[in-house]
Amino acid sequence: MGTVLLCPLFLKANVYDVNCDGEVTAADVTALYDYLLNNDLTYVATSDVTGDGQITAADITAIYNVLLNGITPEPLPERLVGGDISMLTKYEEGGAIYKDRNGSTISNILPYFGQQGWNAMRVRLFVNPENASTTHQKEGVVQNLAYVKALGKRIKDAGYAFVLDLHYSDTWADPGAQGVPAAWPKNDVEALKDSVFNYTKHVLQEMIAAGARPDFIQLGNEITGGMLWPTGKNWDNLAAYLTHASQAVREVSPNTKIILHTELHRTNNGAGNIVADYFYQQAENYDLDYDIVGLSYYSAYHGDLSKLNEDLTLIEAVSANRPIMIMECGYGYAWDLPETKFDLTGTYPYSNEGQKNFTVAMIAALKQHSRVKGLFWWWPEANEFNIPWQNQTTTSWWNGSLFDNRDGKAQDALYEMKQFIE
Repeated sequence: MGTVLLCPLFLKANVYDVNCDGEVTAADVTALYDYLLNNDLTYVATSDVTGDGQITAADITAIYNVLLNGITPEPLPERLVGGDISMLTKYEEGGAIYKDRNGSTISNILPYFGQQGWNAMRVRLFVNPENASTTHQKEGVVQNLAYVKALGKRIKDAGYAFVLDLHYSDTWADPGAQGVPAAWPKNDVEALKDSVFNYTKHVLQEMIAAGARPDFIQLGNEITGGMLWPTGKNWDNLAAYLTHASQAVREVSPNTKIILHTELHRTNNGAGNIVADYFYQQAENYDLDYDIVGLSYYSAYHGDLSKLNEDLTLIEAVSANRPIMIMECGYGYAWDLPETKFDLTGTYPYSNEGQKNFTVAMIAALKQHSRVKGLFWWWPEANEFNIPWQNQTTTSWWNGSLFDNRDGKAQDALYEMKQFIE
């Protein structure tokens, strides 16, 4: 029995490249035969070429069809650029009017992002957001499985790569809170491991059946300090939870890439204490099964671009050559972000121009790091324009949107994001 091989992101030519050598040949058929006939698990994680959640003779047939007919699907792009558009459905339902930067109405905002060079979208999922407080629901905690299946299918049908962000919680999961879902055991580690596995497996099965198979999946959201608190603050338990989540992904959707997502955390004066650096060293120590390092970077909380560069360099040194993606970023266009710690307005004022210039500079900094393969703006679709005040989608505006809540116009930064993949 061989050692299970997990191909590095973007190495495979396409889903039929079972043995990860960059091309589709008879060797890929041989690899599948070795698994089916001899239980050789070397390539089991890459063998579900049909994407139906199982490895059978149908996968061999699919490769033969490729070899005989020369028809292959498009591979994932070398770099991804996009946004977390988890609230898009709610803005659309509320009647928000989106405009381009010249003031012309955009009839359908989802394909419009693609017209500006975006190629990927991210959506968050809560376990039971109906259990969240009214306050949190009015902040955007509304994404249950039915909501995400529908939006995920729209994203896939529109041709985007799709990132599913699992919050293993009924409400916001971030560095300040990682609450256990109300329906799960709170302090029973063994039972929680089963809950994580069963939930992850169920979600993927439901997403696949809905035509919304994720290309990427985050196992937790900003889990710098663990997840499923209090037990998941302990690294032994956290590693066990993440291992069970990964096992569910590999079983149900082997071609879906696994992301571990943390923030870039610093002390208030910007010095030292790189928690994310420690996290990924621990991930290696515990031999966690994942494909991609995912990071949140907000200059208001994590420091200027020089700090971003330092942090990326440190993480590159400990993350075993894995690709890195910025899963969340944002910068204010009119006001500061709540609880801002680092003020960059001397260089990048809170304005359309300042937001654009920050975006251009951030992309230039990221492109100095060849392993950074993804960039996602958080909540770019936030737009309350034309929604009556008494029916506002959220109780407060997200100040880092790529649309102006006051007039619905796109910010210039939206059009600069494509520089990351050019």
